[in-house]
Amino acid sequence: MPLDATQHDDPARAGLARRDFLTLAVAGVAASAFTVTVGTLTPATAYADDSAAAAALAPRKRELRAMWISSVVNIDWPSRTGLAADEQRAEFLHWLDVAEQFHLNAVFVQVRPTADAFWPSPLEPWSQYLTGVQGQDPGYDPLAFIVDEAHRRNLELHAWYNPYRVSMQADPAQLVPEHPARVHPEWVWAYGGKLYFDPGLPEVQEHIQQAILHSVEHYDLDGVHFDDYFYPYPVAGQVIPDAATFAAHGAGFADIAEWRRHNVDTFVHSISDRIKALKPWVKFGISPFGIWRNRTTDPLGSDTGGSQSYDLQFADTRKWVLEGWLDYINPQVYWQIGLAVADYAKLVPWWAGVAAASGTHLYIGEALYKVTSGVFTDPAELSNHLTLDRGIDDAGTPVHGNVYFSAKHVPADPKGSMSRVLADHYSHPAIVPAMEWLPATDVRAPVLTRATRTDAGVELQWSDAAPPSLRATSFAVYRVEGGTGAIDVEDAANLLATVRAQTGVVQRWTDASAAEGSAYRYVVTALDRVWNESAPSVVRRAS
Repeated sequence: MPLDATQHDDPARAGLARRDFLTLAVAGVAASAFTVTVGTLTPATAYADDSAAAAALAPRKRELRAMWISSVVNIDWPSRTGLAADEQRAEFLHWLDVAEQFHLNAVFVQVRPTADAFWPSPLEPWSQYLTGVQGQDPGYDPLAFIVDEAHRRNLELHAWYNPYRVSMQADPAQLVPEHPARVHPEWVWAYGGKLYFDPGLPEVQEHIQQAILHSVEHYDLDGVHFDDYFYPYPVAGQVIPDAATFAAHGAGFADIAEWRRHNVDTFVHSISDRIKALKPWVKFGISPFGIWRNRTTDPLGSDTGGSQSYDLQFADTRKWVLEGWLDYINPQVYWQIGLAVADYAKLVPWWAGVAAASGTHLYIGEALYKVTSGVFTDPAELSNHLTLDRGIDDAGTPVHGNVYFSAKHVPADPKGSMSRVLADHYSHPAIVPAMEWLPATDVRAPVLTRATRTDAGVELQWSDAAPPSLRATSFAVYRVEGGTGAIDVEDAANLLATVRAQTGVVQRWTDASAAEGSAYRYVVTALDRVWNESAPSVVRRAS
């Protein structure tokens, strides 16, 4: 998934209306484990550790760099139930420290893990993963807190929801009496030791969407994010118990599989439209299992031999991308380069081609936990992934960034793998890629008034004198050493930081990394909330 501990893996808009500027090139903990279809698990020729190639790559000015922060069964945050509110807040701030340390620019935080909520929802109870007791108020609003604190550090906050999962156990009596699954037992079935909402019931789809949209309406989210859990992963010897629902709602469909895919398609398309109708700037993205279909099953599929999300989760992820229902697709390509059954070097180009056809942004899900577990034996595996992604980018089918599962493995830095990613690819900060179809603000170039040496470094002061509706959400600061002249703001090596806007016209920020005795030149640009950038300010020199 973004493996949320329930799976261990192995191997009212039509079409593209909001992207009509584009010319298309083509129209764990539990038993619900996914298994790789038996092919050969023998890796192909190992991908060479190309440290020199990675070192030679110029940094990217724009790419998404994110990590998943999982709440289900307390994988990442909170680390355990029953922590006091102050302890929970301190733990989350630690994860933001980690994000800054590794030059990440976004966090994907699980806020609805099991038909429960990390905010005061009128539709679903407080999550048990906060206090240990479902329905118990944690004493603060976690979603408000994480949004505010992520934005304070100018990190994008994508709220991550599991649509259909109701509980990690199968007894409805263990849910609070007011839980919608208790109030409407006909909405729910048990499968694989868990409870799920029935995706085939229109009233279930409406409830789930209303629960999600409540948070979109009331919180300043940057994105709505789903992982790979649609219909549940197969469990040996069990059958999904939706035959009665199919009999009631499946007229006109050739078989139950086609009907299930239709249910998921309808849900994805509808929630996409409703998010955009409510807040057009909020991004909608999905992180599916890494294989749509294998080429041996479907000529449009990838050159792989693993399980197929189209057939097992009834998730037609390729269709969602080509129809333009998503702002980004974030497939979990959780395998190593050269693994015959699911080769990273074959899957990423396949996804890049699909995404490029509609202009959808592509972020690759990375299995950092597989370094910890020992599946990835090469400490350079993840760095090599990013080097390969850059090569695909150069071929004109861009990979727009990478997301790491899960947060706890980032500071653990197994085998130095994340330090290597930092050194080879993330040595400079990066700006989140802009999506041209999202509503833009005509931000103006800031007026950089001074760059003054202080005991704390170089203090910059600039003004954003635009009318309030046109003011920047954040700013990018660029720096070069010594001399005079212009600064190339397209050179990522010159990007020093991005900074959230303060209230008011006058903005101040201190470059604490400025070395004593060195002369620097600075410029500042303005960024709107979806990362469109203004022209640069005038250059100011500090010595």
